Amino acid sequence: MSKEQLSFLDDVDEKAVRKIVIKELKNYRALKVQLENKKECSSAGINIFPSLRDSFSVNELKVKQMERALQNSLDDEERLIIEKKYLTAARVKDINIYMELGMKKDTYYEIKQRAICRIATALGII
Repeated sequence: MSKEQLSFLDDVDEKAVRKIVIKELKNYRALKVQLENKKECSSAGINIFPSLRDSFSVNELKVKQMERALQNSLDDEERLIIEKKYLTAARVKDINIYMELGMKKDTYYEIKQRAICRIATALGII
């Protein structure tokens, strides 16, 4: 992504956008588990845990939109980086990812930033 393409981020706080997207990616993993658990309980006709708020439909919508953003707005390389960095249970360092993928450090960070911007755009954050 060239500097001209990143210039639209000058109008918004790039760090704030990155922070929001990363938070939503991490929440996405937990929400997917929550939805699977809820569907499992519903099909069994039981409720194991009490719910303090009824946010199932909002969370279901968040998961669907995040899945759509990941599948449709990213190319294969971007998606792979995002999945390895944010969508696995293990904490993985950037250096491990770009070494595993055989990328140069600068290329990796450029692709990662582009992916975060595309996710932010797809989700309507920017």
